[in-house]
Amino acid sequence: MSDGQKFTDVNTYGEFGLIDHLTNSFTNLHENTIKGVGDDAAVIKNVKDYTVLTTDMLVEGIHFDLMYSPLKHLGYKAVVVNLSDVYAMNVRPSHITVSIALSSKYSVEALEELYDGIQAACSMYKVDLVGGDTTSSPRGMAISVTALGTTQNFESITFRSGARKGDIICVTGNLGASYLGLQLLEREKQLYLSDPNIQPELDQHSYLLERQLKPEANKRAIDYFEKVNLVPTSMIDLSDGLSSDLLHICKRSEVGAYIEEGKIPMMEEVKKVALEFNMDPISCALNGGEDYELLFTIDQSKIEKIRFMPDMHIIGEIVDASDGTTLHTTGGNIHRLTAQGWHHF
Repeated sequence: MSDGQKFTDVNTYGEFGLIDHLTNSFTNLHENTIKGVGDDAAVIKNVKDYTVLTTDMLVEGIHFDLMYSPLKHLGYKAVVVNLSDVYAMNVRPSHITVSIALSSKYSVEALEELYDGIQAACSMYKVDLVGGDTTSSPRGMAISVTALGTTQNFESITFRSGARKGDIICVTGNLGASYLGLQLLEREKQLYLSDPNIQPELDQHSYLLERQLKPEANKRAIDYFEKVNLVPTSMIDLSDGLSSDLLHICKRSEVGAYIEEGKIPMMEEVKKVALEFNMDPISCALNGGEDYELLFTIDQSKIEKIRFMPDMHIIGEIVDASDGTTLHTTGGNIHRLTAQGWHHF
């Protein structure tokens, strides 16, 4: 590189913009690469079935803080966030690999605790640990998990790119709890740093903390889709926040969308704690991230198939791309949605 060359900050692009920028010149060289970069997981065609493959990395100081993240919980979460991406393709995960880089501060006993969590997740979701790698790091820890699943029915695989005008927008579970759990943990951390004698006040918020420290992937939805013979037109897991992830679907599907504020599912505890932090509860639900619920769309003609789906909420509709992606508030206002969720850089 020559002197005086101008360098571009990676924050200019953001995570997904950076991925697009770095990979837009790549072309798939193999006919069996059905889907590469750009979805929750890649899809590869085998002789008799299809493999869905995804990978994710957690880095100490960026994605987790060991002052309040128990290593067993961390191991469990590292697996679950990857399995969630496989479920978001409407496929059941079956195998994982785990690679870790760690500094000398970690003992064998600490790693045993981490792997206890990994094993618990494998047991819960019926997946096998089949490999990985371990190497040293000058500081902290990084965990990289790769997850895969297979299906014989290509038509059942759900991409981000299938939403069409008139489709109904649905979301499972409730939103904002994980983000508020993180805010509680960060508050208690700062109080402890200022006075180590202060006792944490977290007992009454166990649900919010569990949603942050030990999230679950929504395999129940995949089981239900199979039971009623329904394939969503598009789907994504909510890792970066409802606003950001809905925009991912809209971008890949080349559509717009509107969602209704009053229909976004939130627990009363989320609303209460958000107000304690002087935050707007709806902003926490829209932009908090790490809920790992499923956001999906279905054709209006299939609405009867989800009417009795447990813990599912209809929150909006897909519209023309020219109409943009908007939030319709309970007060009758319309706001354009922007990607304000988790920023990786």
